[in-house]
Amino acid sequence: MASFSLDDIRAAADAKYSSTDIYVDEKTTVHLLNPLRLPKEKRQRLVGLQDELERDGSEQEQVIADAIRLVADHPKKAEALLAVVGDDLAVLAEIFEVYGKGAQVGEASASAA
Repeated sequence: MASFSLDDIRAAADAKYSSTDIYVDEKTTVHLLNPLRLPKEKRQRLVGLQDELERDGSEQEQVIADAIRLVADHPKKAEALLAVVGDDLAVLAEIFEVYGKGAQVGEASASAA
């Protein structure tokens, strides 16, 4: 029978469910946390934002920006990233797509909610 320490399990979870890191500048790297590393309330809000993105007439720039703020490791870092991106929907969408692929947002959020 295999045995593991809690530290081994934590290290495996950290490796498997790591953040999506976006380098903004030499002082700022935003860590977008994997949904499974978020509190339940934030996971539920993320699912709600994903649902809102799929509705016709949604303000996509605002919804994606809100999602970035929600999953970022620090509010000031999220704001720094959003300030640099501005309202460029293509860049915002790409950030959210990269995050979704890295974190498997839909799958993880739905099963973890």
